[in-house]
Amino acid sequence: MKEKILTLGIETSCDETSAAIVVNGREVLSNVIASQIDIHRLYGGVVPEIASQNHIKVIDSVTKQALAEAGTTLNNIDNIAVTYGAGLVGALLVGVTYAKALSQAAKKPLYAVNHIEGHIAANFITDKNLCPPLLCLVVSGGHTSIVNVSGYNAIETLCTTVDDAVGESFDKVARVLGLPYPGGPQIDILAKQGKPSIKLPSVLLKDGNFSYSGLKTAVINYCHTITQNGGEINRADVARSFSEAAIDGLIVRAKQILSKRKQNRLAVAGGVAANSYLREKLNELKKSGYEIFLPSLDLCGDNAAMIASRGYFMFLENMPVAPDDLNAEPSLR
Repeated sequence: MKEKILTLGIETSCDETSAAIVVNGREVLSNVIASQIDIHRLYGGVVPEIASQNHIKVIDSVTKQALAEAGTTLNNIDNIAVTYGAGLVGALLVGVTYAKALSQAAKKPLYAVNHIEGHIAANFITDKNLCPPLLCLVVSGGHTSIVNVSGYNAIETLCTTVDDAVGESFDKVARVLGLPYPGGPQIDILAKQGKPSIKLPSVLLKDGNFSYSGLKTAVINYCHTITQNGGEINRADVARSFSEAAIDGLIVRAKQILSKRKQNRLAVAGGVAANSYLREKLNELKKSGYEIFLPSLDLCGDNAAMIASRGYFMFLENMPVAPDDLNAEPSLR
């Protein structure tokens, strides 16, 4: 096998069009991201049709820019990796169709990547020496779970949310508080100014899974009650109280599973990995003797470098390449 394997990653699962070149799953030569945040902020959230249209407009130029920044050409690429789920079906189809065309035209192997497995792989970029086994706390806009990563391509879900995901709940609460899209970072900023003065339900269920619908409803009811009684909502206190309720249950459950499985290593994956309160709680775990692994902030959100990394490890262990009829799977688990 070649000493250096170059993988081109393509990511279009939501509102970020991204292409990246990664060497051996660890070294990022380029990671170009065309964000649509300013467009969707006008609507208070992602509009699927608009997202798809904008992916179509820029995906070719983004890919060419990634190749140029990496100082290489498509001929030198060894593999192509593309997100095929989960995400918005129209957005996914843009990336899948484009990647299939590139793969067939350049005669390069194509690997179909699970978006969340891509988020997990971001840790292998940030920490060049990190290898399985480890546990991973997945906290994204559409997924919330704790998984056992026993190998690069062996991932088992141990517990998960039964309804909303943690990232989704951050966005919904942000809208209730009148904060602009994307809501997660806005909540994070506001929470630093507030106090956890509002009693809210835990997201941790008795069976060990998570539920965010009750927490979200409790925040909505609290705000409605204050407003109906002529009071003024202390948005900072709501943001702080909600943030702690949303994250504390995740930390408690992670510690339970680490202890039960006699594991000491916990990685984190997904957009909410950028949340400062979560990082604060994880730092406390680190001080208690746990090994904690976090993606760098630029790799927490959707990006193609993590997709390329995941694709490389699929190649490394001879996993099947994508079929010619590869399609988008928006509800991929």
